[in-house]
Amino acid sequence: MDMDMAKQAVTAKAEIADRQIALVRRACAMIDESEGERLTLAEIADALDVSPWHLQRLFKRVMGVSPRDYSDARRSAAFRQQLKEGESIAQATYGAGYGSSSRVYERAERLLGMTPASYAKGGKGAEIAFDVVDSPLGRLLVAATAKGLCFLSLGNDDDALVEELRHEFPQAESITRDRHSIAHSVAVVIDYLEGKTPHAELPLDVQATAFQRRVWQELIAIPCGETRTYSEIAESLGVPRGQRAVGRACATNPVSLVIPCHRALREDGGLGGYRWGMERKAALLESEADRPE
Repeated sequence: MDMDMAKQAVTAKAEIADRQIALVRRACAMIDESEGERLTLAEIADALDVSPWHLQRLFKRVMGVSPRDYSDARRSAAFRQQLKEGESIAQATYGAGYGSSSRVYERAERLLGMTPASYAKGGKGAEIAFDVVDSPLGRLLVAATAKGLCFLSLGNDDDALVEELRHEFPQAESITRDRHSIAHSVAVVIDYLEGKTPHAELPLDVQATAFQRRVWQELIAIPCGETRTYSEIAESLGVPRGQRAVGRACATNPVSLVIPCHRALREDGGLGGYRWGMERKAALLESEADRPE
């Protein structure tokens, strides 16, 4: 009798577990089918005829994340996929259900890979891998930590490029040429320079002030084939007289190309400054004009 009762208890628990998993699957399906529209926990729970508290606890136990985190992840995936397919930032924003570009900017670190730098000032503690290769604009140095791209540079001399990298990170734990570990990042940048993609999308691991990040987010939002003046960027940030500060943020961008500071121009439409020379800036803009979004 005791054995039968034990078997019945096990069976009952299994049935409960199956029902709970089925409930969570239905919740996931609702989120997946919402096409980017934000469903509240209460709306999902009401549709499934359970309490919001019960659904939250059960969903997190089965999925490991909350319904909101799951929804954010799905929208993030949709956003990134549309960018990969060549959609503009604006198109991908609305296509993923964010409603406005400000919602994308609020999540730019997560969506576009702009994470707080994983190393201290001067690169202290950073383990950096790099490679130098040929590109349509001369020799290209690409460097990254385990978390993302941390430095890009163009030039004509390999030794000078490597010295620039070491100067940027004087306290790095290690700076090592490693073609294998950096190969994917190099390929993405080369594809962009060869006109195969409208953006060079890579996770970034960069040091920046809050203002620099805001400027860089605005640069990322400029569609391929278009430009903005420093004043226009400053206006969009709510600092109408901040064009010089915008210019400094562009000049201190350590991962130009991925953060496209070449799309920022002077008020008269002139090219303005560019750390790798006016010829390269003009070539980048001319190349992008042939492949607008």
